[in-house]
Amino acid sequence: MNLTAPLPFRILSSAQALPRRVVSTAEVAALCGVPAELAGARSGVQERRWLSQGETALTLGTQAARAALEAANLDLADLDVLLNASGTQLQPIPDGAALLARELGLHGKAAYSLHGTCLSFLLALRHAALLIAAGQARHVLIVSSEAGSLGLNFAEAESSLLIGDGAAAVLLGPAEHPEQGLHAARFETYPDGAGHTRIRGGGSLLNNRSAHIRDEDYLFEMQGLSVLKLASRVVPGFLERLRGGLSAGLPGIDRVIPHQASAAGLALLRRYGWPAEQVEVTLPHLGNVIAASLPLTLHQARMHGQAELGRTLLLVGTGAGLTAGGLIVRM
Repeated sequence: MNLTAPLPFRILSSAQALPRRVVSTAEVAALCGVPAELAGARSGVQERRWLSQGETALTLGTQAARAALEAANLDLADLDVLLNASGTQLQPIPDGAALLARELGLHGKAAYSLHGTCLSFLLALRHAALLIAAGQARHVLIVSSEAGSLGLNFAEAESSLLIGDGAAAVLLGPAEHPEQGLHAARFETYPDGAGHTRIRGGGSLLNNRSAHIRDEDYLFEMQGLSVLKLASRVVPGFLERLRGGLSAGLPGIDRVIPHQASAAGLALLRRYGWPAEQVEVTLPHLGNVIAASLPLTLHQARMHGQAELGRTLLLVGTGAGLTAGGLIVRM
């Protein structure tokens, strides 16, 4: 989507909710049967959070949502739209946004999901910008909440060493300055990568009535090298179509908020001439928190003073599909 003028909005607040349990890479490496030192070096993750007793993706999402509302000094009555932007579903029916609305006590307002696996938050942010710019909403709350640890296959160390749990919420409202808002947005899908990252079971194609269903079909499966090769091939062109020059530098960008896919995925960014000091990173202490990675990283940038008024952010990443997505946002 090429914009002739910015879609005006501003981020009113953000918040996070993390599980109590901190899990070291050595602990996960032991479950996978691989050396801890090698696991840490390859994954780039030192620790992550996993759900513990009494915690669910729903409780974390609710906690983050309430914290974002409180930080903005707004009540539920002030909300117009609640967007669930999570890669892991709470259940097939009803939509996860309805479950989140019930937990929050939100009644009679629009609540629905935008699902694009790891890029769900970016899709929701673009959608919220369109709603606010069109005057169809004043306040939109986006919630991304993940429980990926529940679907790990420890026989596949590559993915098991990456995934963490957590939730983040971002509250949007009308812009206060002319240049605030969404300046560029682009999403591209390359379906030859559809088999590289998947959970096969649980939908209508493969379910509990299917012949030859296996327990492993309900667990996460990733071919990391295949994903990296495809991303290496398609992302430079994607970046140029998002904004010219992005495949060789950061023209007009103050801070990069990337999806925290893996150490190899973050290393790929250096090929584009992006200085490490301009890239926000949460992978070492949170891991890959699927769709919540981007808003968690955005929240960290805001807390560290890296997303202040007037700064231009590039939010970017890839997701299963393979889909590349990016937004350029003026704070």
